[in-house]
Amino acid sequence: METCDMVSRHCRPCEGGVAPLAGTAAKALLEALPGWALDGEKLLKTFAFRNHYEAVAFVNAVAWISHREDHHPELLVGYNKVGVTYWTHAIGGLSENDFICAAKVEKLLQP
Repeated sequence: METCDMVSRHCRPCEGGVAPLAGTAAKALLEALPGWALDGEKLLKTFAFRNHYEAVAFVNAVAWISHREDHHPELLVGYNKVGVTYWTHAIGGLSENDFICAAKVEKLLQP
């Protein structure tokens, strides 16, 4: 699946009771997300900015995506860096929602 395909999709509610994505499925989706990595059952990337203002502006944009998709990442904010980590708590692993949101976050910084 290409990044643009994931960007046009929306998260589906996940209340649990579904198996997390298998490693091969997660790795296939990861190919469309440059710079993102898998760390166990989590999908993550650290973004670097010129200053704190840009980092916080990015956090606010990620918060808007999270609100719209009702799928929320863990954010680690430093002076000019923001770590974004997705995983689906309800299933204890990765779901397609994590990759959809990561693609939307990635699109924020594309021209």
